Amino acid sequence: MKRNNNNNNDPQTNKHNHAYTKTTSHQGTRIAKATLFIIFSLFISAGLLDLLGCLDLTTFTGLKQVITKKTIKKNHGFPYQCNNQTLNQIPFSKNQIYKTNHSKQSTCPSYFRWIHEDLRPWKETGITRGMLEKARRTAHFRIIILNGKVYVKKYRKSIQTRDDFTLWGIVQLLRWYPGRLPDLELLFDADDRPTVRSKDFLGQHHPAPPPLFRYCSDDVSLDIVFPDWSFWGWAEVNIKPWAKSVVAIEEGNKMTSWKERVAYAYWRGNPFVAPTRGDLLRCNVSDQEDWNTRLYIQDWVRESREGFKNSNLENQCTHRYKIYIEGWAWSVSEKYIMACDSMTLYVRPKFYDFYIRGMMPLQHYWPIRDNSKCTSLKHAVHWGNTHLDQARKIGEEGSRFIREEVKMEYVYDYMFHLMNEYAKLLKFKPEIPWGATEITPDNMGCPAIGRWRDFMAESMVMSPSEVAPCEMPSPYDPLALREVLERKANLTRQVEIWEDQYFRNLTNAKKP
Repeated sequence: MKRNNNNNNDPQTNKHNHAYTKTTSHQGTRIAKATLFIIFSLFISAGLLDLLGCLDLTTFTGLKQVITKKTIKKNHGFPYQCNNQTLNQIPFSKNQIYKTNHSKQSTCPSYFRWIHEDLRPWKETGITRGMLEKARRTAHFRIIILNGKVYVKKYRKSIQTRDDFTLWGIVQLLRWYPGRLPDLELLFDADDRPTVRSKDFLGQHHPAPPPLFRYCSDDVSLDIVFPDWSFWGWAEVNIKPWAKSVVAIEEGNKMTSWKERVAYAYWRGNPFVAPTRGDLLRCNVSDQEDWNTRLYIQDWVRESREGFKNSNLENQCTHRYKIYIEGWAWSVSEKYIMACDSMTLYVRPKFYDFYIRGMMPLQHYWPIRDNSKCTSLKHAVHWGNTHLDQARKIGEEGSRFIREEVKMEYVYDYMFHLMNEYAKLLKFKPEIPWGATEITPDNMGCPAIGRWRDFMAESMVMSPSEVAPCEMPSPYDPLALREVLERKANLTRQVEIWEDQYFRNLTNAKKP
């Protein structure tokens, strides 16, 4: 607001003008000096108040109003500015990037209980420096968190940019919960298959296992499971960050109602990464047999050359049934397949990621035998097409789980709780080793180019969480854990019983 010099009705202004005209008398001089002192003091006070964010100096002229203003934290770094040069900014609305929709602290999803199980091997002994260094054998990098800052020491390059986007995710975690992560050191292996075999550490006379983080594990390994890099984007195959992908898939779900979808099981992927996928291709429709499937080979080299125009995830929710099958290990495709509202036909896995252990057969997915895939798929589709409402419910429940219980807020909460519980076990003081460097949004994002840079910008946390992390559930007691595992096994056996009966009925129907 500008001062209006013609405002003769302002009593404060008239008073000041009157004081200045009495310069010939002793009383006038005293008033003038006093007035000048008051005005000077007010301006000094106003400057201090403005510095503290309590007074807007633009309203001071005329002494008309004093307002309290909210401090606004400005982000001048990536993606807005690099090397003091303004970039082509990706627009961010106030609530676009990971603004939680929780009105209050919530209880964590049930799969968080597996954090306790993954760390159980070190519950009694704790983790010593010696144990940690044994994990160095296969690790790609070491993460150090000290005083709220992140440092990394790299040992070898990962496949593609898995390591970079995993590190980017950890940097975002510290922006999501600033100042709340404990000091820690951990070692991370960004390859597919677990390497810490439990049989090598059985018995009192064997050494304690090395604590090693990775994206998946299995029932005979002790690797600590951590969210994979694709939650922040998989630039090599143009898969956008999870927060954006899940919204696009949800919109794709609306394009075709469930009953109008193609009544077959759909899969598209790379069959050459593992024998089990090559075996799946035997189940494709042919002149001799129809296994109720429609299977397609994904040529990523060709897709890259043609701009990924045929691989948009949101365009692949057109079938009632979608097949999930592992690759060389667990597959990133899992969450994208299960988000489609289609009933997921889940080929029995050998590996698990951090959230699948919270899902249940016949509630979130339909189990498929891995040693007789074709017959198992044929029966699953037949069952679904003759139990439409139940099949649709399984598909929708699986999709709801992925959207609501594996949203980015919970991904960050899982990382937060896992790192906190892990840090409690450390028996040594974390330190920054020689050759480690601090990583920040600026020094990671500014050098990036193309999709890599775009995905970092899209997945960057722009403001801290408005609520505390979800409340960590207590560990399973042995009986409760056994009951959960037995329930899963019994439901899977029930499906196999239905399947065997289905084919016995077909065989009997063909007999004369």
